[in-house]
Amino acid sequence: MTRTSPLVLLGLCLAPALAFAQSDRQVAEDMVTRAANVCPGHSTERTAPTVKKVPVGALRVMLDRGLVMCPDRRLDASAPAVFYGRVGVFGWNPEVPAAATVVVAKIDQMTRKDEYPVETLVWDAKGTALTQQTVPAFEPRPGAAVLYKVR
Repeated sequence: MTRTSPLVLLGLCLAPALAFAQSDRQVAEDMVTRAANVCPGHSTERTAPTVKKVPVGALRVMLDRGLVMCPDRRLDASAPAVFYGRVGVFGWNPEVPAAATVVVAKIDQMTRKDEYPVETLVWDAKGTALTQQTVPAFEPRPGAAVLYKVR
């Protein structure tokens, strides 16, 4: 009778699951592709650097839920990060350096809790929630469908 190491058995058990797992790079590329399909202000140069800062686990949750990351230069410096809850879109002004950091932190927070309010949330460059703040409405690309799954 041959004895098999527990590590070998573990590796054999995990091998089928790993075959279906997407690479981290592929997950980020999928989010950039979704942004390209939905966001009117998308360009790879503006979207990809911020997407790559988001933890891959959060990106996987976002892809599963139908959430989108959209750069939006219409947002001003006093309110550079936003979550449009009704449609499941995180927006940030790529021209405000702190905006990417704020939106990445908020995405990480919200995906960990798996809570996405339906109202629009707005943050300043320090990540402080702003109330009674007016921001431009989100408008998807013509013909784009936002496939946000409300749970």
